[in-house]
Amino acid sequence: MGEPVKRLLVIGPSWVGDMVMAQSLFITLKQRYPGATLGVVAPAWSQPILARMPEVDEVLPLSVSHGEFGLATRRELAGRLKGRFDRAIVLPRSWKAALVPFLARIPERVGFLGEQRYGLLKERRKLDKRVLDQTVKRFVALGLPEEEAAEGAFAIPSPRLEIDRDNLVNLRIQHALSSRPAIGMMPGAEYGPAKQWPLAYFHALAKRLVDDGYEVRIFGGPKDHVAGQEIVQGLPQAHNLSGKTALADVVDLLADCGQVVTNDSGLMHVAAAVGTRVQAIYGSSTPDYTPPLTTNARIHYLNLICSPCFKRECPLGHTNCLKQIPAERLYDAVIADA
Repeated sequence: MGEPVKRLLVIGPSWVGDMVMAQSLFITLKQRYPGATLGVVAPAWSQPILARMPEVDEVLPLSVSHGEFGLATRRELAGRLKGRFDRAIVLPRSWKAALVPFLARIPERVGFLGEQRYGLLKERRKLDKRVLDQTVKRFVALGLPEEEAAEGAFAIPSPRLEIDRDNLVNLRIQHALSSRPAIGMMPGAEYGPAKQWPLAYFHALAKRLVDDGYEVRIFGGPKDHVAGQEIVQGLPQAHNLSGKTALADVVDLLADCGQVVTNDSGLMHVAAAVGTRVQAIYGSSTPDYTPPLTTNARIHYLNLICSPCFKRECPLGHTNCLKQIPAERLYDAVIADA
């Protein structure tokens, strides 16, 4: 890679969990290039997460909705980036993701081959999915020399988001949270129902935990609010915070939980990155590919013969990979790890 690069730009991913995992790359870059500046092109929603990463010096919001091409928006951003960066690392494998650094004429542009983007990247790497068998490994690999990355023997630093303790105090007052030990629950999964543990199981678990003296907090976006209501129904000391908290607030509130029970979701990665004990439930996906990046986790995965299918909905119509993980199993795990 020649001389140490001083001005680095990363084209970030579009999902919460992937953005958290990208911090492993940011940490690696700052270790490799002390004194380098790091800018990240990312969706506007991700700014609160990136603000909690000390490695990121500048966030460059790209206001293009998911699936939208937005050529004018990309061109305008590229114009502002001209002459400001020496090397760009493009994490998404889409054609449009490589467009901004190309239009900005950033001299070095690296990424994996994908979607016929030969002309847009200067350094096009072939993705060996057997060696780079996890999303986070693929991200970190793009920050390393190609020969080193190809061996797959490099370290993966764990993401670690900063906590705003003052904000946490205000949130506890605002949402009338108690001094009981808190257990977080994340029932949502943006990808689809084949990654969602049954809500009735979440409710049964929440009831037992409340009876045991815990406070239960449900986290998620506005789309998860109805699911959250189903879980907290009739339970004192259970709070449905879905859709009521900004992303930065969720970071602080998760750090305040002793444990979380969660589907394989973006907020699972946030919980792992604030050091909270994670009880991670996997259905159609696999912990081999997107594990919580922490040693402080317990995985609940049945590894059925039909798993992982990576489908949004169960192709067999039964979702046994989730239904056969009873609430009792999660209760026992939470109590054992308390």
